[in-house]
Amino acid sequence: MYHQIADEFQIKPDYIKSLIELNESGATVPFIARYRKEQTGGMTETTIRQVLDRWNYLQSLNKRKIEVIEAIKEKGKLTDEIEKLIATATTLKEVEDIYAPYKSKKKTKADIAIEKGLLPLAEFIQSTEDEGKILDFSEKFLNEESTSKDQVISEALEILINKIGHDLDVKKMVRELVWQHSFIVVEKRKDVEGRTNYEDYYNFKQEVSKLPPHRTLAIFRGEKEKILKVKYDHDDDILLSAITSIAKNKGYSENSYCHKLIRDAYKRMIIPAIELEIRDELWENAENKAIEIFAKNLKSLLMTPPVKNISILGIDPAFRTGCKFAAVDPTGKVLEYGVIYPTEPQNDYENSKKRILDLIKKHNINAIAIGNGTASRETEEFISKVIEEENLTLSYTIVSEAGASVYSASEIGVKEFPELDVTIRGAISIARRVIDPLAELIKIDPKSIGVGMYQHDVNQKKLQERLNDVVVDVVNSVGVDLNTASASLLKYVSGLNSSLAEGIVAYREKNGTFKSREELKNVSGIGEMIYNQAAGFLKIYSGTEPLDRMFIHPEQYENVYKLLNHLGLQIENARMIRLTLKSKNITDISKQFGIGELTLNDIITNLEKPDLDIRDSVDPVIFKKGLLKIEDLKEGMIIDGKVTNIVDFGVFVDIGLKESGFIHISELSDRYIKHPSHILEVGNKIKAKIKSIDMERKRISLSKKGINEN
Repeated sequence: MYHQIADEFQIKPDYIKSLIELNESGATVPFIARYRKEQTGGMTETTIRQVLDRWNYLQSLNKRKIEVIEAIKEKGKLTDEIEKLIATATTLKEVEDIYAPYKSKKKTKADIAIEKGLLPLAEFIQSTEDEGKILDFSEKFLNEESTSKDQVISEALEILINKIGHDLDVKKMVRELVWQHSFIVVEKRKDVEGRTNYEDYYNFKQEVSKLPPHRTLAIFRGEKEKILKVKYDHDDDILLSAITSIAKNKGYSENSYCHKLIRDAYKRMIIPAIELEIRDELWENAENKAIEIFAKNLKSLLMTPPVKNISILGIDPAFRTGCKFAAVDPTGKVLEYGVIYPTEPQNDYENSKKRILDLIKKHNINAIAIGNGTASRETEEFISKVIEEENLTLSYTIVSEAGASVYSASEIGVKEFPELDVTIRGAISIARRVIDPLAELIKIDPKSIGVGMYQHDVNQKKLQERLNDVVVDVVNSVGVDLNTASASLLKYVSGLNSSLAEGIVAYREKNGTFKSREELKNVSGIGEMIYNQAAGFLKIYSGTEPLDRMFIHPEQYENVYKLLNHLGLQIENARMIRLTLKSKNITDISKQFGIGELTLNDIITNLEKPDLDIRDSVDPVIFKKGLLKIEDLKEGMIIDGKVTNIVDFGVFVDIGLKESGFIHISELSDRYIKHPSHILEVGNKIKAKIKSIDMERKRISLSKKGINEN
């Protein structure tokens, strides 16, 4: 299988073999991707996961082949031809197609006909043009149970119907033609009354091959909710003609009996089976697409850069119960919390203003983060007015509250702030999402973060696994401060789990900050294997070993110091390493110090830029001072915004209002694009033109056509 996968991915077989061996030895994907590049040829996390998925699929395929061969053998129907077909099958679908005729535990009409001894008659019908001869031949099979020629012929035809219905060539051809020519037809169920969310599909028809994933999910959801009725429209003439052609090539005569059995096989077996397959394939494709979009959006959101060295006031807006606030310092530590009432029904502007000004002065607040939920608009008006009246230098931003209530009521939230009300925890979360989005958002179930669509329709296990992979990859790509990270963040580090993460925090609370990565081995449960997997992703910024703050694995420390000594450098001026190596051959240096060339390049990069944060290249949070109202907008106006969600049919954009703007895929570019994610990511800052404003429905349509981002 190594060579097969190597051919498919255009990767050397030795790299595939090494990857599988590393994985089976317990090495994690982040560890392999960053610290075992020589063994894999520098595969990325994405490629590693794809190769491992393919390896697991091929193993499942081989296991299923053995099971099917044994099952057919037990029925006494295994032939060399069938065994060869199974052995050469390249997909699970092919294996199941071969197994289909032998799968039923109940006797079929074909089985009963064979038991009655009608197989010779079936073969005669298949090969004989003269229907008179067929009638004469059928007389030999009459008995007390089967008393007429029509009856025995009808029973014999069941054998041929079953044969055609399970024919691999027939199924393959029909499957291809259905994809090319058939339509999915959707209509409202007759018993549905009133308005629904599925009115666009009440009289809907589209080619199966052109049905977009988001429409597939919407249609099947509407069907599940008993609002929509789904069926398929096939070109029966084309399909029957194709089946007849295959049958003729396989020795079927053109008598009326053969024409009848082909039509019966088509209606009773072939089309129902193919429709189920098409449905499953449409769903699987749409589901995979939805999960990948969700995963890509989640990654972009988690990669939002932190806002460093500022204190923030987080506000969770509300009307009757007041706006909860929490002031936090640059590390996320809570300084003060409480409630103000600037909104209806209290409208206590003066006291609320005084409290805000006191907080700003007392805690040196640099920015304010306002949640985008209920009363967000009114709270923003209040903050904007205070800034303007007092001529304050600080700014504010609107933060998505998606998942904040989930965190507030969660076990993690309660454990962090057991004495606080859930709404105060929400305000803390809003502030911390600005300071370090990754550290805060990983405390929330990714499905609740609000960057996907149809997440409740797709396979939850598959979705959870994919999103977990994203979180793991981002956390390990960014790295984790061993002395400040929460257990919620630590559990995603390569080699660690919830129990070990809690153990690290407990050790830290008892013994103080870690002075070196080596000290990790003192934590209960962390042996050499786990240490090896985790150490290179855990950073210490004020410890005894300078290399502990970098993405350099402890296993290379000795080599690194030998290299620096050879180059006449100290750790204090190691940033000069690339300049020092300019006149030297990297390959020779690699061999001389026993460091793989790919690993050596990573070491050089980290020594040169020890504090590099990969998130710094991503568009930061947008802060503003003034208020924008929907009434201020006019068609044709060019505005700035930030992409907050990407779906199959377009993108949602934060333009500084409670209501997001929306750009349909057809308005994203002057050229054709297949999917919005091909040109944009969640978090991108963009310029867009206001195309239309629906004041009644609070909908703002945007366009990027003709817009120059520069």
